[in-house]
Amino acid sequence: MPQVITDEKLIDEILERGVEQIFPDKKTLKEKLMSGERIRLYCGYDPTAPSLHIGNAVTINKLSQFQKLGHEVIFLVGDFTGMIGDPTDKTATRKKMTRKEVLKNAEDYKKQASGYLKFDGENPAKIMYNSEWSDKLSFKDLIELASKFTLQQMIDREMFKRNLAVVKCRYCGFEWKSPIQFGTIENFKSSTLIGNKTNCPNCGKMTGMDKEDIVMKELDRLRETPIAFHELLYPLAQGYDSVAMNVDLEIGGNDQMFNMLAGRTLQKNINNKEKFVMTLKLLSDETGKKMGKSEGNAVFLDQSPEDMYGAVMSWTDGTIAIGFEMATNIPMEEIEKIKEALKDEKNNPRDFKMKLAYEMVKINHGEEAAQFAQENFIKIVQKKEVPDEVKEEKAKNGEKLVDFIVRAKLAESNADAKRKIEQGGVSIDGEIIKDIQTVISEEMNGKILKVGKREFRKIIIG
Repeated sequence: MPQVITDEKLIDEILERGVEQIFPDKKTLKEKLMSGERIRLYCGYDPTAPSLHIGNAVTINKLSQFQKLGHEVIFLVGDFTGMIGDPTDKTATRKKMTRKEVLKNAEDYKKQASGYLKFDGENPAKIMYNSEWSDKLSFKDLIELASKFTLQQMIDREMFKRNLAVVKCRYCGFEWKSPIQFGTIENFKSSTLIGNKTNCPNCGKMTGMDKEDIVMKELDRLRETPIAFHELLYPLAQGYDSVAMNVDLEIGGNDQMFNMLAGRTLQKNINNKEKFVMTLKLLSDETGKKMGKSEGNAVFLDQSPEDMYGAVMSWTDGTIAIGFEMATNIPMEEIEKIKEALKDEKNNPRDFKMKLAYEMVKINHGEEAAQFAQENFIKIVQKKEVPDEVKEEKAKNGEKLVDFIVRAKLAESNADAKRKIEQGGVSIDGEIIKDIQTVISEEMNGKILKVGKREFRKIIIG
Protein backbone atom coordinates (compact mmCIF):
# COMPACT_ATOMS: atom_id res chain seq x y z
CA MET A 1 0.00 0.00 0.00
CA PRO A 2 1.38 3.48 -0.89
CA GLN A 3 2.69 5.60 1.96
CA VAL A 4 0.29 8.39 2.94
CA ILE A 5 2.00 11.77 3.26
CA THR A 6 0.80 13.95 6.14
CA ASP A 7 2.89 17.07 5.50
CA GLU A 8 0.73 19.90 6.88
CA LYS A 9 1.91 22.49 4.35
CA LEU A 10 1.01 20.22 1.42
CA ILE A 11 -2.37 19.38 2.92
CA ASP A 12 -3.17 23.05 3.54
CA GLU A 13 -2.41 23.90 -0.08
CA ILE A 14 -4.62 21.07 -1.37
CA LEU A 15 -7.49 22.26 0.84
CA GLU A 16 -7.12 25.90 -0.21
CA ARG A 17 -5.81 26.07 -3.77
CA GLY A 18 -8.71 26.63 -6.14
CA VAL A 19 -11.19 25.45 -3.49
CA GLU A 20 -14.56 27.16 -3.11
CA GLN A 21 -16.17 25.16 -0.26
CA ILE A 22 -15.68 21.98 1.77
CA PHE A 23 -18.55 20.09 3.40
CA PRO A 24 -19.09 19.56 6.25
CA ASP A 25 -16.01 21.73 6.92
CA LYS A 26 -12.34 22.13 6.10
CA LYS A 27 -11.16 21.50 9.68
CA THR A 28 -12.65 17.99 9.87
CA LEU A 29 -11.27 16.97 6.48
CA LYS A 30 -7.83 18.29 7.42
CA GLU A 31 -7.86 16.25 10.62
CA LYS A 32 -8.69 13.12 8.62
CA LEU A 33 -5.85 13.77 6.17
CA MET A 34 -3.40 14.57 8.97
CA SER A 35 -4.28 11.29 10.72
CA GLY A 36 -2.53 9.27 8.02
CA GLU A 37 -5.69 7.43 6.99
CA ARG A 38 -5.78 6.63 3.29
CA ILE A 39 -9.00 8.00 1.86
CA ARG A 40 -10.87 7.08 -1.31
CA LEU A 41 -11.96 9.99 -3.50
CA TYR A 42 -13.35 10.50 -6.96
CA CYS A 43 -14.65 12.84 -9.60
CA GLY A 44 -17.06 11.79 -12.33
CA TYR A 45 -16.94 12.68 -16.04
CA ASP A 46 -19.98 12.18 -18.26
CA PRO A 47 -18.79 11.40 -21.82
CA THR A 48 -21.05 13.86 -23.63
CA ALA A 49 -18.19 14.73 -26.03
CA PRO A 50 -15.02 12.94 -27.20
CA SER A 51 -12.74 15.56 -25.67
CA LEU A 52 -12.13 16.47 -22.05
CA HIS A 53 -11.76 20.22 -21.63
CA ILE A 54 -9.91 22.60 -19.36
CA GLY A 55 -12.79 22.61 -16.85
CA ASN A 56 -12.33 18.85 -16.49
CA ALA A 57 -8.58 19.36 -16.18
CA VAL A 58 -9.12 21.52 -13.09
CA THR A 59 -10.76 18.65 -11.21
CA ILE A 60 -8.31 16.07 -12.61
CA ASN A 61 -5.46 18.23 -11.35
CA LYS A 62 -7.00 18.30 -7.88
CA LEU A 63 -7.34 14.50 -7.95
CA SER A 64 -3.64 14.26 -8.85
CA GLN A 65 -2.71 16.36 -5.81
CA PHE A 66 -4.40 13.82 -3.54
CA GLN A 67 -2.82 10.99 -5.52
CA LYS A 68 0.65 12.42 -4.81
CA LEU A 69 -0.16 12.26 -1.08
CA GLY A 70 -0.82 8.52 -1.44
CA HIS A 71 -4.62 8.50 -1.43
CA GLU A 72 -6.83 6.23 -3.56
CA VAL A 73 -8.15 8.11 -6.58
CA ILE A 74 -10.99 7.01 -8.85
CA PHE A 75 -11.56 8.52 -12.30
CA LEU A 76 -15.23 7.72 -12.84
CA VAL A 77 -16.62 7.54 -16.37
CA GLY A 78 -20.33 8.32 -16.25
CA ASP A 79 -21.42 5.95 -19.01
CA PHE A 80 -24.80 5.61 -17.24
CA THR A 81 -25.34 9.20 -16.10
CA GLY A 82 -24.04 10.43 -19.45
CA MET A 83 -27.05 8.82 -21.12
CA ILE A 84 -29.42 10.80 -18.85
CA GLY A 85 -27.73 14.17 -19.23
CA ASP A 86 -26.88 16.47 -16.33
CA PRO A 87 -29.26 19.48 -16.36
CA THR A 88 -26.87 21.61 -14.30
CA ASP A 89 -26.44 25.10 -15.79
CA LYS A 90 -28.41 24.11 -18.90
CA THR A 91 -31.28 26.21 -20.25
CA ALA A 92 -32.85 23.23 -22.01
CA THR A 93 -33.05 19.47 -21.65
CA ARG A 94 -29.88 17.72 -22.84
CA LYS A 95 -30.18 15.35 -25.76
CA LYS A 96 -30.19 11.77 -24.48
CA MET A 97 -27.35 9.56 -25.70
CA THR A 98 -26.97 5.83 -26.24
CA ARG A 99 -24.50 3.62 -24.36
CA LYS A 100 -22.59 3.13 -27.60
CA GLU A 101 -22.28 6.90 -28.08
CA VAL A 102 -21.01 7.63 -24.57
CA LEU A 103 -18.48 4.77 -24.63
CA LYS A 104 -17.21 5.96 -28.01
CA ASN A 105 -16.75 9.45 -26.59
CA ALA A 106 -14.84 8.09 -23.58
CA GLU A 107 -12.33 6.03 -25.61
CA ASP A 108 -9.47 8.52 -25.21
CA TYR A 109 -10.31 9.92 -21.77
CA LYS A 110 -7.53 7.98 -20.04
CA LYS A 111 -4.95 9.28 -22.51
CA GLN A 112 -6.25 12.84 -22.24
CA ALA A 113 -6.26 12.79 -18.43
CA SER A 114 -2.80 11.22 -18.12
CA GLY A 115 -1.01 14.57 -18.35
CA TYR A 116 -2.26 15.29 -14.84
CA LEU A 117 -3.19 11.91 -13.40
CA LYS A 118 -1.01 8.77 -13.28
CA PHE A 119 -2.66 5.48 -14.20
CA ASP A 120 0.42 3.34 -13.54
CA GLY A 121 3.24 3.17 -11.00
CA GLU A 122 3.05 2.76 -7.23
CA ASN A 123 -0.33 4.47 -6.67
CA PRO A 124 -2.26 4.31 -9.97
CA ALA A 125 -5.63 5.98 -10.36
CA LYS A 126 -8.50 3.58 -11.04
CA ILE A 127 -10.92 3.98 -13.93
CA MET A 128 -14.47 2.88 -13.13
CA TYR A 129 -17.79 3.05 -15.01
CA ASN A 130 -21.01 3.81 -13.16
CA SER A 131 -23.04 1.48 -15.38
CA GLU A 132 -21.43 -1.33 -13.35
CA TRP A 133 -23.88 -0.64 -10.51
CA SER A 134 -26.52 1.69 -11.96
CA ASP A 135 -27.57 -0.82 -14.63
CA LYS A 136 -28.44 -3.24 -11.84
CA LEU A 137 -30.78 -0.90 -9.96
CA SER A 138 -34.41 -2.04 -9.94
CA PHE A 139 -37.49 0.18 -9.95
CA LYS A 140 -37.85 -0.66 -6.27
CA ASP A 141 -34.28 0.55 -5.66
CA LEU A 142 -35.02 3.80 -7.50
CA ILE A 143 -38.12 4.47 -5.37
CA GLU A 144 -36.08 3.81 -2.23
CA LEU A 145 -33.40 6.31 -3.33
CA ALA A 146 -36.03 8.88 -4.29
CA SER A 147 -37.59 8.62 -0.82
CA LYS A 148 -34.51 10.33 0.63
CA PHE A 149 -35.41 13.61 -1.11
CA THR A 150 -38.43 15.84 -1.69
CA LEU A 151 -39.74 17.09 -5.01
CA GLN A 152 -39.33 20.65 -3.75
CA GLN A 153 -35.62 20.06 -3.17
CA MET A 154 -35.18 18.95 -6.76
CA ILE A 155 -37.19 21.76 -8.37
CA ASP A 156 -35.77 24.56 -6.22
CA ARG A 157 -32.26 24.06 -7.59
CA GLU A 158 -30.78 27.13 -9.24
CA MET A 159 -30.38 25.34 -12.57
CA PHE A 160 -34.16 25.35 -12.93
CA LYS A 161 -34.58 28.96 -11.79
CA ARG A 162 -34.11 32.08 -13.86
CA ASN A 163 -31.63 34.49 -12.28
CA LEU A 164 -31.19 38.07 -13.42
CA ALA A 165 -28.15 40.25 -12.63
CA VAL A 166 -29.01 43.91 -12.00
CA VAL A 167 -26.75 46.89 -11.37
CA LYS A 168 -27.56 49.17 -8.42
CA CYS A 169 -26.41 52.79 -8.69
CA ARG A 170 -24.15 53.84 -5.81
CA TYR A 171 -25.74 57.30 -5.74
CA CYS A 172 -29.48 57.07 -6.35
CA GLY A 173 -30.07 53.35 -5.78
CA PHE A 174 -31.71 52.90 -9.19
CA GLU A 175 -31.54 49.33 -10.52
CA TRP A 176 -31.34 48.18 -14.14
CA LYS A 177 -30.46 45.01 -16.02
CA SER A 178 -26.72 44.36 -16.04
CA PRO A 179 -25.05 44.00 -19.47
CA ILE A 180 -23.18 41.09 -17.91
CA GLN A 181 -25.32 38.06 -17.07
CA PHE A 182 -24.06 35.03 -15.10
CA GLY A 183 -26.80 32.45 -15.53
CA THR A 184 -26.64 31.06 -12.00
CA ILE A 185 -25.85 32.49 -8.60
CA GLU A 186 -22.94 30.04 -8.28
CA ASN A 187 -21.38 31.45 -11.45
CA PHE A 188 -21.80 34.94 -10.01
CA LYS A 189 -20.15 33.96 -6.71
CA SER A 190 -17.08 32.61 -8.50
CA SER A 191 -16.73 35.65 -10.80
CA THR A 192 -14.27 38.53 -10.43
CA LEU A 193 -15.35 42.03 -11.41
CA ILE A 194 -12.93 44.87 -10.67
CA GLY A 195 -12.65 48.44 -11.99
CA ASN A 196 -15.83 48.48 -14.11
CA LYS A 197 -17.83 51.70 -14.44
CA THR A 198 -20.96 52.82 -16.25
CA ASN A 199 -23.41 55.74 -16.37
CA CYS A 200 -26.58 55.36 -14.34
CA PRO A 201 -29.58 55.69 -16.71
CA ASN A 202 -31.54 57.43 -13.91
CA CYS A 203 -29.24 60.08 -12.37
CA GLY A 204 -26.57 60.09 -15.09
CA LYS A 205 -23.67 59.81 -12.66
CA MET A 206 -20.72 57.52 -13.29
CA THR A 207 -21.21 54.56 -10.97
CA GLY A 208 -19.43 51.29 -10.34
CA MET A 209 -20.29 47.99 -11.98
CA ASP A 210 -18.14 45.76 -9.80
CA LYS A 211 -19.26 42.68 -7.92
CA GLU A 212 -20.55 44.66 -4.93
CA ASP A 213 -22.71 46.77 -7.29
CA ILE A 214 -24.51 43.77 -8.81
CA VAL A 215 -27.48 42.02 -7.24
CA MET A 216 -28.64 38.59 -8.40
CA LYS A 217 -32.43 38.38 -8.40
CA GLU A 218 -34.30 35.12 -8.69
CA LEU A 219 -37.30 35.40 -10.96
CA ASP A 220 -40.53 33.68 -10.04
CA ARG A 221 -40.60 31.61 -13.21
CA LEU A 222 -38.79 28.34 -13.76
CA ARG A 223 -36.61 28.14 -16.85
CA GLU A 224 -38.59 28.71 -20.02
CA THR A 225 -38.10 25.22 -21.50
CA PRO A 226 -39.98 22.30 -19.88
CA ILE A 227 -38.21 20.29 -17.19
CA ALA A 228 -38.16 16.61 -18.15
CA PHE A 229 -38.81 14.22 -15.24
CA HIS A 230 -35.57 12.29 -15.88
CA GLU A 231 -33.64 15.52 -15.18
CA LEU A 232 -35.00 15.45 -11.62
CA LEU A 233 -33.57 11.95 -11.19
CA TYR A 234 -30.05 12.83 -12.30
CA PRO A 235 -28.83 13.78 -8.78
CA LEU A 236 -30.01 10.39 -7.53
CA ALA A 237 -27.97 8.61 -10.18
CA GLN A 238 -24.85 10.66 -9.47
CA GLY A 239 -25.42 10.47 -5.72
CA TYR A 240 -25.63 6.68 -5.82
CA ASP A 241 -22.10 6.57 -7.26
CA SER A 242 -20.79 7.62 -3.84
CA VAL A 243 -22.68 4.76 -2.20
CA ALA A 244 -21.58 2.12 -4.73
CA MET A 245 -17.89 3.09 -4.46
CA ASN A 246 -18.15 3.86 -0.73
CA VAL A 247 -16.01 6.97 -1.09
CA ASP A 248 -14.77 9.40 1.55
CA LEU A 249 -14.57 12.47 -0.68
CA GLU A 250 -16.03 13.76 -3.94
CA ILE A 251 -14.52 16.60 -5.94
CA GLY A 252 -16.27 18.78 -8.52
CA GLY A 253 -16.94 22.30 -9.77
CA ASN A 254 -19.10 24.47 -7.56
CA ASP A 255 -21.89 24.14 -10.13
CA GLN A 256 -22.05 20.46 -9.11
CA MET A 257 -22.69 21.19 -5.43
CA PHE A 258 -26.29 19.96 -5.34
CA ASN A 259 -25.48 16.67 -7.06
CA MET A 260 -22.49 16.04 -4.80
CA LEU A 261 -24.44 16.83 -1.64
CA ALA A 262 -27.12 14.40 -2.82
CA GLY A 263 -24.40 11.75 -2.72
CA ARG A 264 -23.46 12.86 0.77
CA THR A 265 -27.07 12.40 1.90
CA LEU A 266 -27.30 8.91 0.40
CA GLN A 267 -23.91 7.88 1.81
CA LYS A 268 -25.08 8.83 5.31
CA ASN A 269 -28.45 7.09 4.95
CA ILE A 270 -27.28 3.90 3.27
CA ASN A 271 -23.67 3.31 4.35
CA ASN A 272 -23.87 5.32 7.59
CA LYS A 273 -20.67 7.06 6.54
CA GLU A 274 -19.60 10.69 6.35
CA LYS A 275 -18.69 11.82 2.84
CA PHE A 276 -16.76 15.01 2.33
CA VAL A 277 -17.55 17.27 -0.62
CA MET A 278 -15.02 19.66 -2.11
CA THR A 279 -16.28 22.22 -4.63
CA LEU A 280 -13.75 24.01 -6.79
CA LYS A 281 -13.88 27.47 -8.30
CA LEU A 282 -14.99 27.59 -11.90
CA LEU A 283 -12.33 28.60 -14.39
CA SER A 284 -13.94 31.75 -15.77
CA ASP A 285 -13.03 35.16 -17.11
CA GLU A 286 -13.40 38.41 -15.20
CA THR A 287 -17.08 38.70 -16.17
CA GLY A 288 -17.90 35.28 -14.72
CA LYS A 289 -18.23 33.48 -18.06
CA LYS A 290 -16.89 29.93 -18.00
CA MET A 291 -14.25 28.93 -20.51
CA GLY A 292 -16.18 27.31 -23.35
CA LYS A 293 -16.54 26.64 -27.05
CA SER A 294 -19.38 29.13 -27.40
CA GLU A 295 -17.11 31.88 -26.07
CA GLY A 296 -14.30 30.92 -28.47
CA ASN A 297 -11.81 30.34 -25.64
CA ALA A 298 -12.17 26.61 -24.97
CA VAL A 299 -9.11 24.45 -24.40
CA PHE A 300 -9.49 20.74 -25.10
CA LEU A 301 -7.05 18.17 -23.77
CA ASP A 302 -6.76 16.41 -27.13
CA GLN A 303 -5.74 19.58 -28.97
CA SER A 304 -2.36 19.74 -30.65
CA PRO A 305 0.33 21.59 -28.68
CA GLU A 306 0.13 24.53 -31.10
CA ASP A 307 -3.66 24.78 -30.92
CA MET A 308 -3.67 24.47 -27.13
CA TYR A 309 -1.03 27.18 -26.79
CA GLY A 310 -2.95 29.49 -29.14
CA ALA A 311 -6.24 28.84 -27.37
CA VAL A 312 -4.77 29.88 -24.01
CA MET A 313 -3.33 33.01 -25.62
CA SER A 314 -6.88 33.96 -26.68
CA TRP A 315 -7.97 34.16 -23.02
CA THR A 316 -8.54 37.57 -21.49
CA ASP A 317 -5.93 39.02 -19.14
CA GLY A 318 -8.32 38.51 -16.24
CA THR A 319 -7.98 34.72 -16.53
CA ILE A 320 -4.19 34.59 -16.14
CA ALA A 321 -3.96 34.32 -12.35
CA ILE A 322 -6.89 31.90 -11.95
CA GLY A 323 -5.49 29.84 -14.83
CA PHE A 324 -2.16 29.40 -13.04
CA GLU A 325 -3.93 28.51 -9.79
CA MET A 326 -6.42 26.02 -11.21
CA ALA A 327 -4.73 24.39 -14.21
CA THR A 328 -1.02 24.26 -13.34
CA ASN A 329 1.13 23.08 -10.46
CA ILE A 330 3.26 26.21 -10.17
CA PRO A 331 3.79 26.99 -6.44
CA MET A 332 1.29 29.43 -4.97
CA GLU A 333 4.16 31.65 -3.80
CA GLU A 334 5.13 32.20 -7.43
CA ILE A 335 1.50 32.76 -8.46
CA GLU A 336 1.14 35.47 -5.79
CA LYS A 337 4.17 37.20 -7.32
CA ILE A 338 2.53 36.97 -10.76
CA LYS A 339 -0.65 38.53 -9.37
CA GLU A 340 1.34 41.45 -7.98
CA ALA A 341 3.28 41.84 -11.22
CA LEU A 342 0.04 41.98 -13.21
CA LYS A 343 -0.99 45.05 -11.21
CA ASP A 344 2.09 46.92 -12.44
CA GLU A 345 1.33 48.68 -15.74
CA LYS A 346 4.99 48.39 -16.70
CA ASN A 347 4.55 44.65 -17.16
CA ASN A 348 2.85 43.24 -20.26
CA PRO A 349 0.17 40.65 -19.33
CA ARG A 350 1.00 38.87 -22.61
CA ASP A 351 4.30 37.66 -21.16
CA PHE A 352 2.56 35.98 -18.21
CA LYS A 353 -0.08 34.52 -20.50
CA MET A 354 2.68 32.99 -22.62
CA LYS A 355 4.09 31.39 -19.49
CA LEU A 356 0.64 30.04 -18.63
CA ALA A 357 0.19 28.62 -22.14
CA TYR A 358 3.66 27.05 -21.96
CA GLU A 359 2.93 25.40 -18.61
CA MET A 360 -0.39 23.97 -19.76
CA VAL A 361 1.07 22.52 -22.95
CA LYS A 362 3.99 21.10 -20.94
CA ILE A 363 1.62 19.26 -18.60
CA ASN A 364 -0.40 17.76 -21.43
CA HIS A 365 2.24 17.22 -24.13
CA GLY A 366 5.68 17.53 -22.55
CA GLU A 367 8.34 20.23 -22.40
CA GLU A 368 9.68 19.73 -25.92
CA ALA A 369 6.20 20.18 -27.39
CA ALA A 370 5.63 23.27 -25.22
CA GLN A 371 8.86 24.83 -26.48
CA PHE A 372 7.91 24.14 -30.10
CA ALA A 373 4.39 25.52 -29.59
CA GLN A 374 5.77 28.73 -28.09
CA GLU A 375 8.29 29.22 -30.90
CA ASN A 376 5.54 28.52 -33.44
CA PHE A 377 3.26 31.11 -31.80
CA ILE A 378 5.99 33.77 -31.79
CA LYS A 379 6.77 33.12 -35.44
CA ILE A 380 3.22 32.95 -36.79
CA VAL A 381 1.23 35.30 -34.57
CA GLN A 382 3.76 37.82 -33.28
CA LYS A 383 6.09 37.99 -36.29
CA LYS A 384 3.28 37.14 -38.77
CA GLU A 385 5.45 34.63 -40.62
CA VAL A 386 4.31 31.49 -42.42
CA PRO A 387 5.16 28.20 -40.68
CA ASP A 388 7.89 26.00 -42.16
CA GLU A 389 5.44 23.18 -42.78
CA VAL A 390 1.94 23.90 -44.10
CA LYS A 391 -0.71 21.25 -44.58
CA GLU A 392 -1.73 20.78 -48.20
CA GLU A 393 -5.43 20.85 -49.05
CA LYS A 394 -6.82 19.78 -52.41
CA ALA A 395 -9.24 22.16 -54.11
CA LYS A 396 -11.24 22.15 -57.28
CA ASN A 397 -10.90 24.84 -59.90
CA GLY A 398 -14.05 26.99 -59.62
CA GLU A 399 -14.88 25.85 -56.08
CA LYS A 400 -16.25 28.58 -53.86
CA LEU A 401 -13.67 29.78 -51.32
CA VAL A 402 -16.35 29.65 -48.60
CA ASP A 403 -17.00 25.97 -49.31
CA PHE A 404 -13.27 25.22 -49.38
CA ILE A 405 -12.72 26.88 -45.99
CA VAL A 406 -15.52 24.85 -44.39
CA ARG A 407 -14.33 21.59 -46.01
CA ALA A 408 -10.81 22.25 -44.71
CA LYS A 409 -12.34 22.61 -41.24
CA LEU A 410 -11.17 26.21 -40.94
CA ALA A 411 -14.72 27.37 -40.18
CA GLU A 412 -17.69 25.68 -38.52
CA SER A 413 -20.21 26.65 -41.20
CA ASN A 414 -20.69 28.67 -44.38
CA ALA A 415 -21.95 31.56 -42.27
CA ASP A 416 -18.83 31.38 -40.10
CA ALA A 417 -16.59 31.30 -43.19
CA LYS A 418 -18.37 34.32 -44.69
CA ARG A 419 -18.00 36.20 -41.40
CA LYS A 420 -14.26 35.50 -41.32
CA ILE A 421 -13.90 36.80 -44.90
CA GLU A 422 -15.99 39.92 -44.31
CA GLN A 423 -13.98 40.75 -41.17
CA GLY A 424 -10.69 40.55 -43.04
CA GLY A 425 -9.54 37.32 -41.41
CA VAL A 426 -8.81 35.47 -44.67
CA SER A 427 -5.85 36.02 -46.98
CA ILE A 428 -4.09 34.23 -49.83
CA ASP A 429 -0.32 34.78 -50.01
CA GLY A 430 -0.74 37.84 -47.81
CA GLU A 431 -3.52 39.44 -49.89
CA ILE A 432 -6.68 39.92 -47.81
CA ILE A 433 -9.84 38.49 -49.38
CA LYS A 434 -13.05 40.36 -48.62
CA ASP A 435 -15.39 39.11 -51.35
CA ILE A 436 -17.43 36.15 -50.12
CA GLN A 437 -18.12 35.18 -53.75
CA THR A 438 -14.42 34.47 -54.41
CA VAL A 439 -13.77 31.16 -56.17
CA ILE A 440 -10.67 28.97 -56.35
CA SER A 441 -8.75 29.48 -59.60
CA GLU A 442 -5.72 27.85 -61.25
CA GLU A 443 -3.55 30.83 -60.36
CA MET A 444 -4.07 30.04 -56.65
CA ASN A 445 -2.36 26.66 -57.01
CA GLY A 446 0.49 26.38 -54.49
CA LYS A 447 -0.45 29.58 -52.68
CA ILE A 448 -0.93 29.81 -48.91
CA LEU A 449 -4.40 30.38 -47.50
CA LYS A 450 -4.46 31.94 -44.04
CA VAL A 451 -7.61 31.96 -41.90
CA GLY A 452 -7.49 33.82 -38.63
CA LYS A 453 -4.14 34.21 -36.90
CA ARG A 454 -2.95 30.63 -36.80
CA GLU A 455 -4.54 28.50 -39.52
CA PHE A 456 -2.70 27.91 -42.81
CA ARG A 457 -3.36 25.67 -45.82
CA LYS A 458 -1.43 25.22 -49.06
CA ILE A 459 -3.93 25.18 -51.93
CA ILE A 460 -3.41 22.31 -54.34
CA ILE A 461 -5.62 22.37 -57.46
CA GLY A 462 -6.51 18.91 -58.61
